[in-house]
Amino acid sequence: MKKLGLLLGVVALLVPSLVLAGDIKIGLMCPLTGKWASEGQDMKNIVSLLVDETNAKGGINGSKVELVVEDDAGDPRTAALAAQKLASAGVVAVIGTYGSAVTEATQNILAESELVQIGTGSTSIRLTAKGMKRFFRTCPRDDEQGRVAQSTLAKFGFKKVAILHDNSAYAKGLADEAKQRILDKKSADIVFFDALVPGERDYSAILTKLRSADPDLFFYPGYYPEAGLLLRQKKEMGWDVPMMGGDAANHQDLVKIAGPEAAAGYFFVSPPLPQDMDTDEAKNFLKAFKDRYKTVPVSVWAVLAGDAYKVLEAAIAKGNDDPEKIAEWLKQLKELPTLSGKMGFDEKGDRVGDFYRIYKVNNAGKFELQAR
Repeated sequence: MKKLGLLLGVVALLVPSLVLAGDIKIGLMCPLTGKWASEGQDMKNIVSLLVDETNAKGGINGSKVELVVEDDAGDPRTAALAAQKLASAGVVAVIGTYGSAVTEATQNILAESELVQIGTGSTSIRLTAKGMKRFFRTCPRDDEQGRVAQSTLAKFGFKKVAILHDNSAYAKGLADEAKQRILDKKSADIVFFDALVPGERDYSAILTKLRSADPDLFFYPGYYPEAGLLLRQKKEMGWDVPMMGGDAANHQDLVKIAGPEAAAGYFFVSPPLPQDMDTDEAKNFLKAFKDRYKTVPVSVWAVLAGDAYKVLEAAIAKGNDDPEKIAEWLKQLKELPTLSGKMGFDEKGDRVGDFYRIYKVNNAGKFELQAR
């Protein structure tokens, strides 16, 4: 009996460590409502799909993953509340969000809670210039995009460039980067530099000012809703000047807003979509996404939320069970295969590697990846 009691005591000590292994909670902030709701819905769909795949294989080291989702509405104030909710929900890390100003509103909250945060559609340089030890991003920075924008304009021979932005942290930052690089390289004259008010329905007045500057091209590094309106209203006023955008234009709703005819010929700088990549990871992901949702992702930024999940999964699988250890592991990561390509980070938390491509809208309203 003593031996049986001893054996039962040993079992009692062992069983809780097996049965009571807690779920791993990962937070996701995304704009499920507001003007960027389609971005947020794809972010949720992609990360949910990946979490389900992880759990179907037994979880991470035997623990199931629980995804905790909060709607940030694409608004800094709402995002701050979402971050507070996630910080008190027991998550080890937070993925998100879309929009540099929206992400910036959450950084201090999550940093003070000592959580890892991985931005996905947040390219403003200053986000990683603050020295936050646990902040990363799966998207590139505006200075790299500014370099590619300038070299693209020079390659195509545009000599008089108008730049219009929306005063957001993202668009203003990219506009400033592109302008400075154009001036430094003396590759073109800047004949117009100003801002519009996002969310309006009529941009004919500022388009008239732009037209009077007589540019060879105008560059609008803002978000796709306003870019679509500018394309449509530019056509309505009979102005056929070429227009170039930044990576926030990489969303099929741009064509819906502008109309295929007005959008035709528009081109933009952006990371590539998975359907334009030939890696096994991209192919397998696209098949699984199509099987579940009967469509393909409409934007690269939602895919970058999937990349964020993949690097967190890899970090936790290595036995990194707290935010500090996760952050340390991510900073030594260099070439992990993810949905959008190989992933790595530098000491600041920025994604490393050449990532930008040029897309052009064809006459059917489809985005075509251009030869490099």
